Amino acid sequence: MTDAPARPWSGRRIHLVGVGGAGMSAYARAAHALGAVVTGSDAAASPYSDALQADGVAEVTIGHHARNLPAGEGVELFHSSAIPVGNPEREAARERGVPDRPRADLLGELSALRRTIAVAGSHGKTTTAAMIVHALRGAGMDPGWLVGGSVGDGLPNARWSGGDWLVVEADESDRSLLSLHVEIAVLTNAELDHHAAYGSLQELRAVFAQFLDRAQTAVVCGRPELVVLAGRPPVTYGLSELELGAGGSEQTWEGVRVRLVVPGEHNALNAAGALTAARIAGADPHAAAAALQGFHGAGRRFQPAGRSASGALLYDDYAHHPTEVAATLGAARTLQHERLVAVFQPHLFSRTALLAPDFGRALALADAAAVLDVYPARERAEDHPGVTGLLIAEAAADAMAGRPVLWLPRIEDAAAALPPLLRAGDVCVVMGAGDVDALTGKLAA
Repeated sequence: MTDAPARPWSGRRIHLVGVGGAGMSAYARAAHALGAVVTGSDAAASPYSDALQADGVAEVTIGHHARNLPAGEGVELFHSSAIPVGNPEREAARERGVPDRPRADLLGELSALRRTIAVAGSHGKTTTAAMIVHALRGAGMDPGWLVGGSVGDGLPNARWSGGDWLVVEADESDRSLLSLHVEIAVLTNAELDHHAAYGSLQELRAVFAQFLDRAQTAVVCGRPELVVLAGRPPVTYGLSELELGAGGSEQTWEGVRVRLVVPGEHNALNAAGALTAARIAGADPHAAAAALQGFHGAGRRFQPAGRSASGALLYDDYAHHPTEVAATLGAARTLQHERLVAVFQPHLFSRTALLAPDFGRALALADAAAVLDVYPARERAEDHPGVTGLLIAEAAADAMAGRPVLWLPRIEDAAAALPPLLRAGDVCVVMGAGDVDALTGKLAA
């Protein structure tokens, strides 16, 4: 990570509770680059927290304890949206009079320091933001970024640069997107995903409308239901002369032929949005489009993960909503294969309860499916009695009309059952927003 020339946050002491997540670890890197002394904690170690320690960015403690809050004056605590009020470090902060603020406040401060391109939407945020980063870099610009995952091709989830632009993934789940200072706002789509946070699609759309209204320029996918959310005429994007193939896609964007190696119509659409935002930011369109030809995907977004012992091709994907599952499996269908095998770990009890039939229909795009139990994240099983991944497994069995569906609740169950079933010629896509990527590693030879 390259530090910015100035370090305006020198002297600040920032403690991040939940620092092991993709978003909070990104903020840690930015705060460190700006000169702050950064500490943090999380319930369990993660690749992000390990990298913060290894890179000397932050002192990270595993486990939440009051003693984790640094002693002395001038400490500021920021917590992720997954950290409850009763967290011992937050309680210690209240007792000591230490400021305790949501992560949105820190993100707002960071976005105020640079000209910011923010990408929002129910799906495609990480990939579109990553594509913008690659497009700007390919055009000779030096963007910084704060993205909820690796932006691909060996680049991390965050970098604070000395350039003019900052690319940010704008999260609607906790409304933190409304804390951003945005010059260019990109909206990819609007579909109800966080059912515990929004009572209706109308409520979600209202938040996206506020997000677009706060920006100098709104860039939206040219669907009527999205265009209407912009209070003034937005810049729109879409697909033109699209050709899909096993090696990716080709399309014509603003007169420029764009070639991608990442498969699927959804990725072609993400590229159109990313290039539109990059062009508005001043990137040369031809250089930006050429840069995307070398883009191999963001972390955990249809990411190649090797082969199984039998020779099946493995892919790891973050899909956790029926629309995303369907798009990922649709992209996988463009690859050469004999069978498409879908492995899915549901994320959140609330989402599982409401969308189980939709998940079942999405998984039916595969030739065979395996379903794990729910990854709870911030929710508790006792608050959702009777809700397990079996709901989705049963829905998939109904939709798949006799094709095999396996109920494998634990990662250990799946790691034992799947290898004998996978064979050369299969494409196996492991999907979910929890810890199911550990299964991908177990399946890889």
